[in-house]
Amino acid sequence: MSDRETLPGATAPEAPGGAPALPEEALKIASGYAFAGPALDLGALLWDGVCLPDAQVRIPLPMLNRHGLVAGATGTGKTKTLQLIAEQLSAQGVPVFLADVKGDVSGISAPGVAGDKVRSRAAEVHQRWTATGFPAEFYALGGIGHGIPVRATVTSFGPVLLSKVLGLNRTQEQSLGLVFHYADRKGLELLDLKDLAAVVAFLTSDEGKAELKTLGGLSPATAGVILRSLTAFEAQGMGDFFGEPEFDTAEFLRTAEDGRGVVSVLELSAVQNEPRLFSTFLMWLLADLFHDLPEVGDADKPKLVFFFDEAHLLFDDASKAFLESITRTVRLIRSKGVGVFFVTQTPKDVPADVLAQLGNRLQHALRAFTPDDQKALTATVRTFPDSAYDLEELLTGLGTGEAVVTVLSEKGAPTPVAATRLRAPESLMGPVEPAVLERAVTGSPLFERYAQAVDRESAYEKLQRRPEPGQPEQPERPEPESRREKRPREERSVVEQVVGSGMFKSLARSIGTQIGREITRSLFGTARRRR
Repeated sequence: MSDRETLPGATAPEAPGGAPALPEEALKIASGYAFAGPALDLGALLWDGVCLPDAQVRIPLPMLNRHGLVAGATGTGKTKTLQLIAEQLSAQGVPVFLADVKGDVSGISAPGVAGDKVRSRAAEVHQRWTATGFPAEFYALGGIGHGIPVRATVTSFGPVLLSKVLGLNRTQEQSLGLVFHYADRKGLELLDLKDLAAVVAFLTSDEGKAELKTLGGLSPATAGVILRSLTAFEAQGMGDFFGEPEFDTAEFLRTAEDGRGVVSVLELSAVQNEPRLFSTFLMWLLADLFHDLPEVGDADKPKLVFFFDEAHLLFDDASKAFLESITRTVRLIRSKGVGVFFVTQTPKDVPADVLAQLGNRLQHALRAFTPDDQKALTATVRTFPDSAYDLEELLTGLGTGEAVVTVLSEKGAPTPVAATRLRAPESLMGPVEPAVLERAVTGSPLFERYAQAVDRESAYEKLQRRPEPGQPEQPERPEPESRREKRPREERSVVEQVVGSGMFKSLARSIGTQIGREITRSLFGTARRRR
């Protein structure tokens, strides 16, 4: 099959003049999806168990930055739905970020195969199906797995996100923030885990006790807990995720030479046993974009659509402050042209304050085998607008590749709830061969930029050459020009040091101006980056 092959007979036929009219309720629903501007085609309306291909369900392109939720039980087709949306976004020139937890999304780069199921689905929904591969880059956290390595410096990651990864409580999180503040004040660059461990070890040593006292709220016992957590974390091989060269999230905003958006696929299958790590790393990527992108308001199309898979992992055991930071990030990043779609099993996996900001909903089938399942089903139904469907019955009866949809119209109002038989993705539904993936990774112009880890002088080395007690200090060497150029990217302002205070939280809630949005850029304690 060629790179682009259209199925014979898959073209939507002309509706004959004597075609039966849509049922009245179905017609009302269909009219809610008759958009005048550019839109993504999701599929055909289902009504009374019948697929109505003349009633197409769509989502307006400008509304993709109003965020969304793709939910459903395992095996109901969520991954294929992401693939379908990502393909059409790419075709419209919108870059896409996909987290590939199961390792089966790499096929988006290769043309699909026209099997019997694809032919049948295309005919049912009147889809002109064309086998198409899309421009893609493949990444891997710390280079573990098949992909261009994605790393963050410890300074950039910040104390709030790092505390989530380490499983620290709120008191320990605040204490870690003081360690970051101390390192910044003393010019001790925290690039990798050994830098942070060296600073904490110094503060807990006999030589560093005096320095520890200057930090006030950091007790020796808490510092010891942090150090033990860091040591155990690094012993598990997690050190590869932190260091330089740090990944520049602007790489996610690229388009290909033919104008299509590049689909950035982050492979997580190699680290799927570390859910707290990869979910928090995804939040760092999103927070980094939030910090750096300019305000664009309501654009004709998004700058990027970010799919956050296994979203429940981000919210599990999260502190109140962490959840507040996520909520603000999601609310404010829309004005920077970034749409975020959370992917999980049920809407109840997402906190109410975040769920309220997700304007586009695609809900696949839910199971109701246990009392807990029934509660989740009932709670899901309550999150939808009033509907002409019996949603409890509908949601348990949907087939694979079918979903209940409601999106925001071009005017920003919710569309009618529509049971939808979704279109088939045009790219390969499954992973590409490992050799093909490896060639794509090593052949990327980004591979040379990020493949080799760099360990330049930072906190660890500076503390290693610190003189023994009673010995005179060595004169400080002049700072290399390259580091002076680097420092503005890593330094954190005084404002950023106080974002965790109660007074700041109270202030941030009341500020709705541009100044307020600038301040809240560092709610996670992540460092600013200069483009």
